[in-house]
Amino acid sequence: MGLRSFVIKRIAFAVVLLIMAMSFNFYLFMVMPGDPTELFIPPRGITREQRDAMIASFRHVWGLDQPLYLQYLVYLKRMFSWDFGTSLVNQNSVSAEIMLRLPWTLLLMGGSAIIAIVVGVVLGVYIAQKRGTKLDVGMLSLSLITNSLPVFWLAMVFVLIFTKNLGVFPPSKAYPDNWGVSVPFPQPVISGFNSTSSGMNVVFNINSADIGTFLWGYFSHAFLPLLTLSVFQFGGFVLLTRATMLESLTEDYIVTARAKGVPERSVLFKHALKNASLPIITSVALTFGFVLSGAIITETVYSWPGLGQWIYRSVSASDYFSMQAIFFIITLCVIIANIVADLLYGVVDPRIKYG
Repeated sequence: MGLRSFVIKRIAFAVVLLIMAMSFNFYLFMVMPGDPTELFIPPRGITREQRDAMIASFRHVWGLDQPLYLQYLVYLKRMFSWDFGTSLVNQNSVSAEIMLRLPWTLLLMGGSAIIAIVVGVVLGVYIAQKRGTKLDVGMLSLSLITNSLPVFWLAMVFVLIFTKNLGVFPPSKAYPDNWGVSVPFPQPVISGFNSTSSGMNVVFNINSADIGTFLWGYFSHAFLPLLTLSVFQFGGFVLLTRATMLESLTEDYIVTARAKGVPERSVLFKHALKNASLPIITSVALTFGFVLSGAIITETVYSWPGLGQWIYRSVSASDYFSMQAIFFIITLCVIIANIVADLLYGVVDPRIKYG
């Protein structure tokens, strides 16, 4: 079986897995406790009959009174056509809601993931070389501690240090208040959005009149949440890289490379790390696969307008259509990340064959 056959087989398995995951997500949301219609019913001042009539009317408009199999077919059609319907909470397009929050989540989750991966892998390589030294013990302890601390506690500590004591960075939100109170996402302004069966189009309009103020406004608000997630995540990559490097550094080809006078940096990064990178590739792929899931706790602490906070609100309000859409996208991203990781194995390690 060559590379083409391998890719076709993996895609076929991925489609089956995606449909299974989508079916589970649909069933899970349908059996969740709570009814979104309760949010729109006055708590008092109406009779029981009026209440039941209003609930029946809402359920009919949203299609929740249809048989379960019909709701499932409509759900599949919406997911595969990227027409996710209308949010039950604010009556906005689910696709528009996702695209409004997507830039903030990519900035926060993508940025922190890159920082954590680079710092964690580099430190893991160097402390593996210094095994048993004070540096190794200290970094191991620090990695275990940061990887175990509650992320909300880290966030509050950083707010206490950098906002309360030093007064350097703002404690919440993603942009300064004076950029616009009535506009939820001022700069870069999403000035145009449309969703069709063929895809989604977003137009960004960035005001570059004062680029310094523009950059500092975003950086100052993004610093603390980025720092929180980076510190929380980097320890796992340090521990994983160190563990895989320790095994590679004992191999004969490393001894031979050093005996031939190869620079130590090349020995570590070009020889040892390359052969120890398969578990790291898997971890990196999964990290980026879950990027769109957002950081629910961190976004809540910092009032960050990303997908994580939106997921929390959707779950709290039993907003079925929103939850179905975002969990479908997360599932799709994770499956794609696994396929990419499988393909990268053969690129990094020539010993892996697809036949």
